[in-house]
Amino acid sequence: MASSDRVRVRGLSIYRPIIYGNTATVLTSRERDALPHPDHTHRWTVAVRSAASEPDSDQVGGADDLSYFIKRVTFKLHDTYANPSRNVDKSPFEVSETGWGEFEITIRITFITESGEKAMTLYHHLKLHPWTASGDPEIPPLDIAMKLGPVHSWQYDEIVFNDPYQNFLNLLTTHPPTPLPKAKRRPVPFHLANPGSLEASKGGVPEFNTLMEKEEAERLEEARKTIISEQERWRGILIERERELQKLQGQLQSMSA
Repeated sequence: MASSDRVRVRGLSIYRPIIYGNTATVLTSRERDALPHPDHTHRWTVAVRSAASEPDSDQVGGADDLSYFIKRVTFKLHDTYANPSRNVDKSPFEVSETGWGEFEITIRITFITESGEKAMTLYHHLKLHPWTASGDPEIPPLDIAMKLGPVHSWQYDEIVFNDPYQNFLNLLTTHPPTPLPKAKRRPVPFHLANPGSLEASKGGVPEFNTLMEKEEAERLEEARKTIISEQERWRGILIERERELQKLQGQLQSMSA
């Protein structure tokens, strides 16, 4: 490897759109009876995928193989599962299981060595139960949930690489992401839809599009500004506390003299 390949390209940022989340389906009574855990009611898959979907696919996202820049994805499941930390070292980066309850899954993405990037951590709340048109918080019976079809819960995100190494930049540019469709062709992903709307309850395989990408990017930017603002606020509080501490220490020293 040439030394020039390990030089960072300063002032440049490049990103890759991903989605992470899960799809869940209700198990039939025969499927439940065949399981070692007959109390399990759903089969689910949690995954990290490219944001774009294959045409006419029954899968959300996944048009691109992300293994050209992702080395490993670790999914931390609930501790009641055998081997709750699941390492996936090749595409597709996903884990399928059965269960009966919803819980938070920690997702740790490790990038290839050439990137020189630290691993990143995401969090996803496993969703098994469908939205309802009425917004009713009650969980529907399994037979009704089965008729509603698979539950989809997906989050769009952008992995941004700032000042990338030249060789890593070359690798990324030789694998451009599949563009998202400009127009809406399928239902929107359920996590973005209003739970009380028909949009979230009519079923079908959702798909991300460029308008949603823009909305999500704006939401992420707004969240970033909020975090920066909070950091500055707490920094000001810390400075003020340090001044008060110095003042009290000075008073204590004068009283001891």
